[in-house]
Amino acid sequence: MTDKTAIEQVMTAFEEFKSTNDAAIAELKKKGVNDPVVTDKLSKIEATLSSFEEANQKATAAMLEAKKAAEDEKAHVDELEAKLNRLSLAGSADPATREDERKKRANDWLRATVGAITKGEFNLSSEQQKMLAEVKEEYKAMSVGNDTTGGYLAPLEYVREIIKGVTELSPVRSMVRVRQTASKGIQIPKRTGQFAAVWVAEQGTRSETDGLRYGMWEIPVHEIYALVDISEQNLEDSAFDMESEIRFEAGEQFAVAEGAAVVSGNGVGKPQGFMDASAGLGENISGSAATIADADGQANGLLTLKFGLKTAYTRNAVWALNRTTIGSVRKLKDANKNYIWMPGIALGKPNTIDGDPYVEVPDMPNEGAGAYPIAYGDFQRGYTLVDRIQMSMLRDPYTQATSGNVRFIFRKRQGGQVVLAEAMRKLKCAAS
Repeated sequence: MTDKTAIEQVMTAFEEFKSTNDAAIAELKKKGVNDPVVTDKLSKIEATLSSFEEANQKATAAMLEAKKAAEDEKAHVDELEAKLNRLSLAGSADPATREDERKKRANDWLRATVGAITKGEFNLSSEQQKMLAEVKEEYKAMSVGNDTTGGYLAPLEYVREIIKGVTELSPVRSMVRVRQTASKGIQIPKRTGQFAAVWVAEQGTRSETDGLRYGMWEIPVHEIYALVDISEQNLEDSAFDMESEIRFEAGEQFAVAEGAAVVSGNGVGKPQGFMDASAGLGENISGSAATIADADGQANGLLTLKFGLKTAYTRNAVWALNRTTIGSVRKLKDANKNYIWMPGIALGKPNTIDGDPYVEVPDMPNEGAGAYPIAYGDFQRGYTLVDRIQMSMLRDPYTQATSGNVRFIFRKRQGGQVVLAEAMRKLKCAAS
């Protein structure tokens, strides 16, 4: 299917969806019941729109990764400039020239990154491939190596495969900030109090404006593991590579566990999720019992949630919700009777909810009385995921030798925590 054909199908389906849903609403108000024919037609149209969600989520992930890459590159360049300034070398170059070079490098790197995601690395120009190669070498130099010893086997190619699987299977990783550490946890300085500026007369008395305070935010690292026993004969006689199959399965299950923990983990022996009650996210109530819609079927509760977030966080804000809730959002309108869900494929952008992209997170809860099916905010500023040890594998042929089995032990160490709760909010379905 060509891009043009896909765009035509999405836009046609969306226009048909709007007219059919409007007819269903009118029929419900008029007769008090839904017309089965109209309901069936609406379900088929929704299925058509949902079939394009996979492509939309890939576009959203690429956009988020590009933003993170640009921010990381800017931070790295700023760090280098700071070092040069300390060495008194920065003054030898024209500031305007340095700024232009920095912008060009960030722009070239961003184009190369997006191109590698959308077109494939081998389809890039030689200069863009060189740019990616330089970044990869720099990442290798800065990243934390695996510190396991003895029989722990974590060859570089294998770790790359696992990390790629985690990125694809856990969309929350593309939403939040990810850091590497060589310790059992990280500490992040945090401002805990501010002073207030005070007006004063020309010769008025000035006293200390106390209140500025700082604290330390600690994110501990936890361990996750998987243990699999398989017979030695099965490994020897299987028609396909059973060891590779176990590795692949371990990668999927680690991704599932990571995604669930980042969303709803309680912080006890595992990462704290941003939806955990102790995370301290602000919330808004939908206004309608057990659904995200208001009593009149509009999206006022959802929009109140959006505008309850501070403006500074809305520039990189995204919605987090599962596929079922996305279907409900498609039917919502604002006060002017406009649908808040809009397809973006015609413009080469991700689909949006009231102008902001969304990420399909399967671990988010469904609609229900007292449930929290939607979160919104700048998750990169609000949540930090810490990688201590990437997935490693121990192939143990001795422990179960008397039973004719080989034991595979997979393990990974990581932590995660909400570091800035005010950067995110969540929507609660009214209980009654």
